[in-house]
Amino acid sequence: MKIKVLGCSGAEFPGHNPPGFLLDREILFDAGSLTNVLDKYAQAKIKDIFITHAHLDHIRGISFLADNIIVAKRRQRVNIISIPSVIKTIKRNLLNDSLWPDFTMIPDYENAVLRYRELKSGKTMRINDYKITAYRVTHSVPAVGYMVEDAKNKRFFYTGDTGPTDSTWKKVGDKKIHCLIIEVSFPNSMRDMAILTGHLTPQLLKEELMKIKQMPEQICITHPKPQHFKAIKKELEGLKIKNLRLLKDGDIIRI
Repeated sequence: MKIKVLGCSGAEFPGHNPPGFLLDREILFDAGSLTNVLDKYAQAKIKDIFITHAHLDHIRGISFLADNIIVAKRRQRVNIISIPSVIKTIKRNLLNDSLWPDFTMIPDYENAVLRYRELKSGKTMRINDYKITAYRVTHSVPAVGYMVEDAKNKRFFYTGDTGPTDSTWKKVGDKKIHCLIIEVSFPNSMRDMAILTGHLTPQLLKEELMKIKQMPEQICITHPKPQHFKAIKKELEGLKIKNLRLLKDGDIIRI
């Protein structure tokens, strides 16, 4: 598996893009970064977008991708996939014919460039040679992470935004995670803020890792707040965890 990091920041500043992880050029996990990073040829290859939750920094690229498809007159249809509550929020607040056109009806229902597909928590969907399962995580709004397994039983788990959670790791159980893409948004000094808003600090990350039955082979950190990047980096290094890396935009993750 090859994952390109389009964006992995917890806030937007020049040189810091919101979350977007592209698997095999066709499957995108979160759409905070999409059309601001990929050229028209790369955009044309995208078929499925899995959304962890409906915060703007994880969904905004959907809007501009749909517009680009229509303007280019491409025969491209993209599935927007998530749990029912996330789909409902996107329908009501983003693609609602007020803030942005409803591209699930453009040019018409039968030929619309976007299509919603619901995936309930705990359920698995097959895309190409992958099995993709949604697992609830703890955040300030309904949210899931995604476990992705290929034909060789290699797995990665992308948490999206999450705070401390016991139930997620209990449901994952004994499954071996070859790569964990997990957020750390705040430094340790902002532990209360992290818990309040459904995020992690380096120390909270360490506590989460202790809940996982098998330590992941790779641990990739996403979503740091750029304002606190140096402190987070130093604290992560202080954990002295083997095979942990702090992601940056443009990175490639190989599993």
